[in-house]
Amino acid sequence: MSGSATQPRVAGASSVIIIHGRKVVPGVAEGEALVTRDRISGWGGIDSRTGTVVETRHELRGQSFAGKVLVFPGAKGSSGWSAAFHMARLMNVAPAAFLFNEMTTKIALGAVVTHAPSMTDFDRDPMECIETGDWVRVDADRGIVEITKKAAR
Repeated sequence: MSGSATQPRVAGASSVIIIHGRKVVPGVAEGEALVTRDRISGWGGIDSRTGTVVETRHELRGQSFAGKVLVFPGAKGSSGWSAAFHMARLMNVAPAAFLFNEMTTKIALGAVVTHAPSMTDFDRDPMECIETGDWVRVDADRGIVEITKKAAR
């Protein structure tokens, strides 16, 4: 996506970074960020009943994405990605939103069945701007991601 990102601004005691991207699934959600540079495998990589990454050797193994803004490069594995994340939604343990760099049919379908606001094609790499624990507000309808750094909260 073209355009420039808004530089961090200080509003009172908090530092907010704004990046822009393209809507994949509409909606607005916010939550604590969970960031990984590893791709996520839906089928066999997550426990859909608990919202936990279970893939062996994944940097998030044992961590829950339930209710969090999941920031990651993209999906890997089979088309079971959509079934796994759909089940996580039914179990009420799905991510609040998805922010990812690489659009594939796996991630698109997974985001749609999860009903989570989702974005891609950013003007800045979200993995360079967002750290696990930051508070992130995703407004996919407007194409805006607001990041409040954890140190400022």
